[in-house]
Amino acid sequence: MHTLNDQEFTLFQRFIFEAAGIVLSTTKKPMVRGRLAKRVQAQRCDSFGDYYDLLQSGRDPIEAQLAVDLLTTNETYFFRETRHFVLLHELLSARRRLGNERASAPLRVWSAASSSGEEVYSIAMVLADRLPDEPWTLIGSDISSRMLERARQGIYAGARASHIPLEYRHRFCLRGIDKYTGSIMVDRVLRERVEFMQINLNRSLPCALGWFDMVFLRNVMIYFNDDTKREVVARILGQLKRGGYLLIGHSESLHGLTDAVETLAPSIYRKK
Repeated sequence: MHTLNDQEFTLFQRFIFEAAGIVLSTTKKPMVRGRLAKRVQAQRCDSFGDYYDLLQSGRDPIEAQLAVDLLTTNETYFFRETRHFVLLHELLSARRRLGNERASAPLRVWSAASSSGEEVYSIAMVLADRLPDEPWTLIGSDISSRMLERARQGIYAGARASHIPLEYRHRFCLRGIDKYTGSIMVDRVLRERVEFMQINLNRSLPCALGWFDMVFLRNVMIYFNDDTKREVVARILGQLKRGGYLLIGHSESLHGLTDAVETLAPSIYRKK
């Protein structure tokens, strides 16, 4: 297997920063080597440096996207960071008590770094449960086309369902059979209510994205430097309705990044 020297690692640090705004620390060198080694071999490159040259040449944009996919994939699971789903449940219950006549438009929620879909479907289960008779829109986006395809399929190892409340598991998930034995599939009705889009948060957002009542931007800013964080947060807030909620990871903060929000609790913000 090819080795990844320090000079080559620096090239891939630059590659993923330019592509996605992600800053890779030196501790990520083994991760880069492990995730890209098979692609170096598959492309019959003599070194990681040659593989980088291929990505930069523009001759194979599909391979370049695959490299981005491999370097931006993050582990996630259903109902991660429970406090956010408690808040969502409370807000939807309050909205339901007010009645549809008080709701000016259908609720719109955006999972802005949805990875393989667990976060999106966790949100969808709560929306379907608390707003059974009200229209709503849920968009999941990610930079990785490979992760988006996995999310659209909605098939997960059974062990990953352990965080799904039992009632939701019975209502919204199917047990896999035959080759999918041991897996779960999110029910088709729920999958069809979610729209997935490929979006790079480090670039201008699609004009047709629209406005949202709530945005989940969790566990992605930890990979950005401060300048990129400010730019990404500004783009996200540009799509958030006044009074809308922005949820970030528990290890993240908006301190010093924007004065357009008020802090309701750690990792929970509302647009002024």
